[in-house]
Amino acid sequence: MTLGIGIIGAAGRMGRMLVEASQQLDGFHLAAACDRAGGSAVGRDAGELAGLGALGVQVAEKVTEAVQAADVVIDFSLPDATERVASACADAGRPLVLGTTGLGPEQQAAVDRLAEQVAVVQAANYSTGVTLLTALVEQAAHALGDSADVEIIEAHHRHKVDAPSGTALRLGEAVAGVLGRDLHEHAVYGREGQEGPRDRRTIGFETIRAGDIVGEHTVLFAGDGERLELTHKASRRSTFAFGAYRAAMWASQQPPGRYDMRDVLGIAGSAAGIESPR
Repeated sequence: MTLGIGIIGAAGRMGRMLVEASQQLDGFHLAAACDRAGGSAVGRDAGELAGLGALGVQVAEKVTEAVQAADVVIDFSLPDATERVASACADAGRPLVLGTTGLGPEQQAAVDRLAEQVAVVQAANYSTGVTLLTALVEQAAHALGDSADVEIIEAHHRHKVDAPSGTALRLGEAVAGVLGRDLHEHAVYGREGQEGPRDRRTIGFETIRAGDIVGEHTVLFAGDGERLELTHKASRRSTFAFGAYRAAMWASQQPPGRYDMRDVLGIAGSAAGIESPR
């Protein structure tokens, strides 16, 4: 028996990669696909959109249809679809793997309500390496405390619309959580002009958008006389798709709750034994 996957946002970059991954991984089959109502992808074969040839799964415009046809739903679409996806998953009792970033308070509240009924895996990045990077960053922050300046540098392709990336923000939250700082209060997003000396409690973010960079994240801890740089570089988008499918299989066997990739990998706490911020 294989797990039927419903993909929301099937015409997007990650959506097409998820369709392709469904044909490469054992234990899964593409059960449904959905994209925005009125979009050019609606009615087309999801396999043809992904460059695979026909798979016999047409892209629907109604989220409810795609959700009901699946065993687990994977959503890498846009924030304005999140509440509809969460509502449909709640009605159908389907677990959700959510990769959409940039959610507003109401959209996140809808996800939290869904997690009271089914398993929800929510992560800004489904790479195994990034998950381990976050744990290492927390360990470094715990060891260094306030003795080092923290800067987060991220780079992505020219088409990415949000900045900083959701992964960069998650890394910032990890540092802030360990150091007891409020990220909203201490984050600085880029610098220009005469800003004066750096506040040691600042958590800085620098963003690069260029070419076809899949994704690169570096967390820099700079002290007096030495610095530590922890970096992850993704070379293929399939890395994230494979991680999402791993999360989908795991979520299909879990009770209701909101989880992340640390839970999927069995490293819910950092290497320093620190609880990850939720």
